[in-house]
Amino acid sequence: MDFTFSEDQLLFHDSVRSFLVNEITPERLRADWDSETGRDPALWQQLAELGLTGMTVPEEHDGLGMTALDFVLLAQECGYVALAEPLVNHVLVGVPLLADLGGELAAGWLPRAAAGDARIVAALEQNLLAEDAHVADLLLLEQGGHWYALEQGQFALEFSQSIDPGRRLFTVAVNPGVTPVVSGERAAELRNASLNRGALGCAAQALGLAQRMVDLAVAYTADRKQFGKPIGSFQAVKHHLANVAVKLEYAKAPVHRAAYAVAENAAIATRHVAHAKLAACEAANLAAKSSIQVHGAMGYTWEVDLHIFMKKAWALANTWGDAGFHKQQVAQAILAEDAVLGAGATFQ
Repeated sequence: MDFTFSEDQLLFHDSVRSFLVNEITPERLRADWDSETGRDPALWQQLAELGLTGMTVPEEHDGLGMTALDFVLLAQECGYVALAEPLVNHVLVGVPLLADLGGELAAGWLPRAAAGDARIVAALEQNLLAEDAHVADLLLLEQGGHWYALEQGQFALEFSQSIDPGRRLFTVAVNPGVTPVVSGERAAELRNASLNRGALGCAAQALGLAQRMVDLAVAYTADRKQFGKPIGSFQAVKHHLANVAVKLEYAKAPVHRAAYAVAENAAIATRHVAHAKLAACEAANLAAKSSIQVHGAMGYTWEVDLHIFMKKAWALANTWGDAGFHKQQVAQAILAEDAVLGAGATFQ
């Protein structure tokens, strides 16, 4: 059995990675922090021209008809550059949720989403705050057991500061008279599916963030010298970064496995997603800790690019379900009386 990504997936990944690394620099990220919205419409249009905004839009609505498995490597690269635009939410959560809602709502918005003319942002009540609600053309909001499909003007926002200056978080108040599009049991099903997709997006980005922090630390240790030698030549420093590299490598398989489970709408997707987010965020947290340590006190300063990525990693670790929540998800799955465990059940 071949579990590797296809040649087409890898080629697409390489081209997108090249674009992101060249276009989304730390300097550009810092400049966006000072803008009114913190977002760049020109960059969003560039992402649309690459076909990214329409990846998970069904073909009958002018999209590419791809799945979470096709996008997971690209989500990692979004983490690698600390992309602030809501692309991961749009592709992995907002668009699939809109497709699940169906009807005239989906028919009217999905072609616009595919073309990049509309940003579809999903926000769960569990996250408490809605990210990028201020730039959402359509905000799919779960609140009080209901799902709302809100256009600008149908809700009020209250800004909340994030540890990550690249994030824009808001409390959302739905205007009186706006009716939900889904309620009850169906709303709960959509919430659970959206939570899995959102947590998968966090896990994939965490892998990219961890790799970027390691790369920054390696570059620093090659330049920084003590006793006439680069500090990267010292065994103690090598051990710190080697530990991160091992943890990062072992986190990749659970994330890719979770992407497959989500793409196939597997019954055990929740367990795999929880495992993936735990493993990826642990790797990112270790990368942040170790990279700060090898940078010395410099790692805590705003002038060093490292903090851009470590703060985003810390923020992602506590959204779409924190570590405690996902550990409980795994425990419930493996300790259930009817749990099917062992190698033979791995790919069910």
